[in-house]
Amino acid sequence: MLSSDKMIVQLVIDQCEAHGIRKIVFSPGSRNAPFAISFDENPFFETFVIHDERSAAFFALGMAQELNEPVALCCTSGTASLNFYPAIAEAFYRSVPLLVITADRPESWINQGDGQTIVQKDVYKSHIRYAVSLTDGNLSETDIWYAQRETATAFHILTSNWNGPVHINVGLNEPLYNSIEKRENLCRKFNGGQLANKLSDSFLAEAIKSLENSKIMVLCGQLPKNEHLQFQLETFAENSNVVTLVENTSNLISESFIACIDRTLNGITQNEEPFYPDVLITIGGAVVSKKIKAFLRKAKPKKHWKIGFDFPFMDTYQCLTDSIEIKPTDFFETINSLEFKRNQNNYFGKWKSIDYIAKDRIFDCINELKELTDLIVFNDFFEFLPENSILHMANSSVVRYCQLFDPIKNVRYESNRGTSGIDGSTSTAVGAAIANPNQMHYLITGDVSFLYDSNAFWIKNFPKNLKVIVINNSGGGIFRIIQGPANSKQRGTYFEAEQKQSAASVASAFGFETLTINNRNDLLELLPTFLAAENEIQLLEIYTDSQQNPKDLEYFFNFIRKS
Repeated sequence: MLSSDKMIVQLVIDQCEAHGIRKIVFSPGSRNAPFAISFDENPFFETFVIHDERSAAFFALGMAQELNEPVALCCTSGTASLNFYPAIAEAFYRSVPLLVITADRPESWINQGDGQTIVQKDVYKSHIRYAVSLTDGNLSETDIWYAQRETATAFHILTSNWNGPVHINVGLNEPLYNSIEKRENLCRKFNGGQLANKLSDSFLAEAIKSLENSKIMVLCGQLPKNEHLQFQLETFAENSNVVTLVENTSNLISESFIACIDRTLNGITQNEEPFYPDVLITIGGAVVSKKIKAFLRKAKPKKHWKIGFDFPFMDTYQCLTDSIEIKPTDFFETINSLEFKRNQNNYFGKWKSIDYIAKDRIFDCINELKELTDLIVFNDFFEFLPENSILHMANSSVVRYCQLFDPIKNVRYESNRGTSGIDGSTSTAVGAAIANPNQMHYLITGDVSFLYDSNAFWIKNFPKNLKVIVINNSGGGIFRIIQGPANSKQRGTYFEAEQKQSAASVASAFGFETLTINNRNDLLELLPTFLAAENEIQLLEIYTDSQQNPKDLEYFFNFIRKS
């Protein structure tokens, strides 16, 4: 089999194959040519070529989250590597396994005025799980041992209990395009120990004391779908002392849970203290709701058990007492087997009664609204969103509006909530749709997020199973619905960055069929047709009333909490 003539490149390729890295996302360049030659010549790998490095990195992130396996990125030297950084930070905070391979100049040429050269060693050091720096040349046995050891460590961390992005930077000498018939395999693997899946006897004894006669809150952040976890949580929630709060990004859907946290908190208008938990149990990644964070920081639960491997000492609610490195399924399976006094109070009922009142008032509220606003779009969108689909939510106001409506049982919800940035939502959705062509994917995004990541449409073989809904409210709608910027005279210029660009015109320039809507009647008539898989239109732009948007949202919150 042909490969680059560079032994260090062959070693990295062999390590990728040995560790099951099959998908490689390339951005074109010259310095990474040895990797392009070697990956392309090996039938084990499937390669994708995306010109824009920022888009390519989010594309890879979308593939990795969809496949639940590591995906590799490869770019040329210089600032190309910096353009990977936003997606790497997102992967770091979401523990998504990305293998980042950056081609570099030899170390002797760094900061010596050579073209397309920056300091790439440890360039991602604050947002990476492990970094390796390798160099080209005549490798001794010790050099090979070092490269094998370091890359084996990186690959082990890439797929560990707390995984995330790892970085391999390789300094390469010219010439870059020579190839040879490869005969030797240079792979090496480490088999690390697995962490215990049992809780200690001392913790269990203490847990029984803590859970008895206590108000218990389980707060679930961003998670992949997990039927076993869903079952264990529903079993735990049979205890009336327990209230389970989820978001649509938790992908845990049950009548036994509180699914719309802000909607429910909005209804707690009198004394908050009866709703404070004694014991807080948290699982999963980022939580969207700022209100629940403020609520819990004020509540100061006596115990906070953080369950999972990622960021074990992250103290979001300022009350962390126990960081328990165990899978949430194993934790709740064990807790469900314990003998302790249950159903001593109706803590769940307090929360659920408010949730029911708010939910029951939504229909009447929507019927009173007249203009086509963001709130109306989300209400109608969830009425028509097909089941068994995957919904990708952009950040800012989009993901927050989505939290106001009950999640749909057979829909999976995805969003870049690691850093909550707007910069790669479309590219992530494109990567996910290509990785999973057997399901329909829908991205709902704002106009600024769409324009910021419009190079996602500059991808060869754009997936037919992805449809994009752009809510055009002339930019930065979130700054009209949060305190502070809403009343600032600088809002329009500096915060929202008001704009009049049409998303449909941008998509059309890339050759896509589009549809534009600016009134409620057309929305109700055309939205179901657009969402149908067989409809070839891939982008729908909906213009909403930017002045009325915050007024309708305020009216919504006031209406659903009326006594």
